[in-house]
Amino acid sequence: MVSRVGAGDGIVVTGLGAITPIGSDVASTWSAMLAGRSGISEIREDWAGKLPVRIAGMLKTMPALYFDHVRAGRMGRREQIAVIAAREAWEDAGAPGADPERIAVVIGTAVGGAQTLLAQDDVLEVSGARHASPHGAPKMTASGPAAYVSMDLGARGGAPASPCASGAEAIALGMDLLLTGNADIVVAGGAEACITPIAIAGFGQAGVLSRRNEAPERASRPFDLHRDGFVLGEGSAMMVLERAGSAAARGLRPYARLAGAGVTSDAHDMTARIVAGQVEAIRLALRASGISGSDIQHVHAHATSAQTGDLTEAMAIEAAIGRHPAVTATKSITGHLFGASGALGALAGVLATRNQVIPGTQNIETTDPRISLDIVKGQPRAAKISAALTNSFGFGGCNVSLVFTSK
Repeated sequence: MVSRVGAGDGIVVTGLGAITPIGSDVASTWSAMLAGRSGISEIREDWAGKLPVRIAGMLKTMPALYFDHVRAGRMGRREQIAVIAAREAWEDAGAPGADPERIAVVIGTAVGGAQTLLAQDDVLEVSGARHASPHGAPKMTASGPAAYVSMDLGARGGAPASPCASGAEAIALGMDLLLTGNADIVVAGGAEACITPIAIAGFGQAGVLSRRNEAPERASRPFDLHRDGFVLGEGSAMMVLERAGSAAARGLRPYARLAGAGVTSDAHDMTARIVAGQVEAIRLALRASGISGSDIQHVHAHATSAQTGDLTEAMAIEAAIGRHPAVTATKSITGHLFGASGALGALAGVLATRNQVIPGTQNIETTDPRISLDIVKGQPRAAKISAALTNSFGFGGCNVSLVFTSK
């Protein structure tokens, strides 16, 4: 277990950047969150017709168009969107004039495992999607080695390569770099671009993707009784972190204070999650922040629309904080951005705190009766938020919770 404790004048968020299925920047992404506009649609590539799942949360702009031809050709789609989001966050923070050696960049991503990717691609090409291995998707993530070592040793201190939680863990690591004096400015977040036949075939065979091909915008339904899996998405979210004194010296009004973070590892299973690890991550974040669960007014949930995952998280939130916070899950309109999801969730939590309004969770027709949380459904809700918590969890039992406060 890892607890990151705030010190001195605190760490603040001074810049935000994003490119997502629902917006080309932070302003359009936040506007879509408040309006409940979905970015999930049918995949119109030729290869999609051969797969049982044919929907995803795709970018509506071509990231290569942001760069000249030569530079665009040198970067993959994932790298392009990371740079786009980071540029926006940097400019939003006033382009800090710090010594380059004192500026750190920490970016999480989830998809790796090139050998597995190539081997499964051969299977897909020769035998079709039905013969893709259900174990292929977890093996392609960046967390495999750390996750299996943690399981073998029973180590619960947090696995740094934390796939779907890596964007959030990058923010936590950025906080560490500032608190230990190893950096003065940190650009932290996540980026992912893995909407490919092999990824959809693998996750589809694992039974974790929604198959509501006929209604893409209604497919992702966190906490709904009839949820049937997540929708794959792509995008990037970034934030600039610095010490409060530095921001004040530059005349900036921070978006929020990053008050604390908690990171744990279940050391249990690659895909199944347990309540205890999530509870501990939340409690560590609260302890680092110096506040209690009763002080949290808002939770941005990881909530991917998975049957067991959403229930596990709901139980963890209730156990660690209680039923009182207003909970939302914006994956209902963006899909699951994997390595970028934790950073985008953190961005949403920061903006909710700054603007005192919580985006609504879409597509909940009947709330799962086993879930007793106060879920913000449909329309956004005005709320007095002095402290918000964001959750991010990943394959291998990686758990990251962040606490943002208005002061």
